[in-house]
Amino acid sequence: MLSREEQKQLNIEFWTEFRKFMSHFKSSNGKRINWLSYPSDVKNVYIRLQADGKGARLCFDIQPKDDGIRAIIWEQMTELKKVMKNNMTHETIWLEKMWNDEGRTFSRIMWQQEGLDFYLIKDRIVIFEFLKNRLVEFDNFYQEFKEILISLTD
Repeated sequence: MLSREEQKQLNIEFWTEFRKFMSHFKSSNGKRINWLSYPSDVKNVYIRLQADGKGARLCFDIQPKDDGIRAIIWEQMTELKKVMKNNMTHETIWLEKMWNDEGRTFSRIMWQQEGLDFYLIKDRIVIFEFLKNRLVEFDNFYQEFKEILISLTD
């Protein structure tokens, strides 16, 4: 079992390596992008990358404090579901209601690859490739449709 400090160091090394790995890729709009902090440009909507001992995930989290706004954004995303499906080559998981540690409701659209272990060096390149492919596909979709989401929250 790794100590808390060893886990922290592994985490830093992993995401630093991934940042370097992704530095060669630009957004579909032709601009450089910080893939680790993908800018949603929509208040309280977050694109999160996760990797752990169970697998890797790209999450699109809809987290406004107002459930009405969350429902509106969720509805818009479900209307774009078919377009998104055509852009994403990996199965999309739609979770309308989840709860965070504070008990607040949020919605999540997620792509995951199970059976990978963040702690195994041999799995890192597979995780990197999975996250890269999902991010690039998501970016192609999102750059085209994000203005719709921005207009819903202004």
